[in-house]
Amino acid sequence: MRLFHTYIIFIFTRIYLFVMDTKLTLKLDEAVIKRAKRYASSKKLSLSRIIENYLDVLTKQADDDPEISPFVKSISSGKSIPADLDHKKEYADFLHRKYR
Repeated sequence: MRLFHTYIIFIFTRIYLFVMDTKLTLKLDEAVIKRAKRYASSKKLSLSRIIENYLDVLTKQADDDPEISPFVKSISSGKSIPADLDHKKEYADFLHRKYR
């Protein structure tokens, strides 16, 4: 009986995965395709999987709340800029001090 349940789960999973995949045709520059295929091969992923992951991330982001990339997060200092900062005056002061 246990083997039967495992078999049913396996069949359901295969059907579910089959239903989820849909074919898409894209027209792209040949050089881009070649570079993308080399990249996919070096990462041991299919080009379809890379494009799917990219589109998934792209479409999950809220329009009004863009995600900050890990690189930008890694270089942030944690300091905030005052709302009333006069950047032109600050830059002029910086130049004045620099070229005394």
